[in-house]
Amino acid sequence: MEKTVAEFFAGIGLMRMGLERMGWDIAWANDIDAEKYAMYKAHFADADEHFVVGDIHNLEGAWLPSSTLATASFPCNDLSLAGARRGLNGKASSAFWGFVKVLKKMDERRPALVLLENVLGFLTSHKGEDLRCALQALNDLGYQVDAFILNAAWFVPQSRPRIFVVGVQGKRKGPALLEPALIESQTRPKALAHFMATHPELAWHIRKLPEITGNDQTLEDVLEDLPDEVEEWWSKERAEYLLNQMSQRHRAIAEKMIAGKKYSYGTVFRRVRNKRSMAELRTDGIAGCLRTPRGGSGRQILFRGGHGAFAVRLLTPRECARLMGADEFTLRPDLPLNRALFGFGDAVCVSAVEWIARHYLNPVVDERLAGVAPNPSDSGETP
Repeated sequence: MEKTVAEFFAGIGLMRMGLERMGWDIAWANDIDAEKYAMYKAHFADADEHFVVGDIHNLEGAWLPSSTLATASFPCNDLSLAGARRGLNGKASSAFWGFVKVLKKMDERRPALVLLENVLGFLTSHKGEDLRCALQALNDLGYQVDAFILNAAWFVPQSRPRIFVVGVQGKRKGPALLEPALIESQTRPKALAHFMATHPELAWHIRKLPEITGNDQTLEDVLEDLPDEVEEWWSKERAEYLLNQMSQRHRAIAEKMIAGKKYSYGTVFRRVRNKRSMAELRTDGIAGCLRTPRGGSGRQILFRGGHGAFAVRLLTPRECARLMGADEFTLRPDLPLNRALFGFGDAVCVSAVEWIARHYLNPVVDERLAGVAPNPSDSGETP
């Protein structure tokens, strides 16, 4: 079984980057956004050979080459807590059903493995019904399913919790009798373990996953050393306006940073609180979740304080790449800032994907090549 992947909702290609680090080869890729494709092509020289720009609803399974894995980081807009919570029937997130349609039409050429990625809102959208429907759809296509949660902060200094679903082609062995206490772990926290245990009608294939430890990288480690005189740093007036947008509590933290004998760093997001735009400062050494800067909002701001002064600027594209575990990503010199921020804000953490390949996807492929059935104690199919 070859380690080949068809990358749906490919964006700028960070799912591919993580898989390639673990020996996977791209067979095909698709995204609807031509600007993301331009970023993808700037890094992946072979893009023209396999990338199709277009709406997933217009794709046909017969067009796709065979592959071992299909990945789908489908739009989160209607699942996110920040969105309208329309769920899988919303205009954007309903693209998931286009993915299901393509897999269905591939018939016997359907990939042996599927990997989904989305925001944590996928777990709670419509009280869990959206996730249940998605897993049932995979079951109907012959996939036994598993789910777990990874936070990019376990690998890089960015808070980015995401839910992942793995589907493995195989025959169902009967209803799963699951106890939440037996499922609950670092990667399957209480809410997810409860969901899994209370849906025995689904065909589960739960694999034991290792604990994740060891990330000691901080925000300061990924920052570029930009001279004070470059234009990226905001004017004094603009920086002071941001400082004045902080609440009393956040302002006190900023003032303590400013008074420090050495520079310290934090990140800021503007949020609307009681109909006012407020600047909220984070100083735990971890950046907030990178977002797509629609309408100018969602751009993460760097705050530096020390030696009696402070300075403010936006995170740079290179810093965003590092926060996604993609420091080697090629960035065109003429790439507009907002376009770069959109590309990375709508992507998946490379380091998390690499971990999934190492501890889940590759072992499953190796077991199938060796003709080894999963250990029932690892699968969770029986207690």
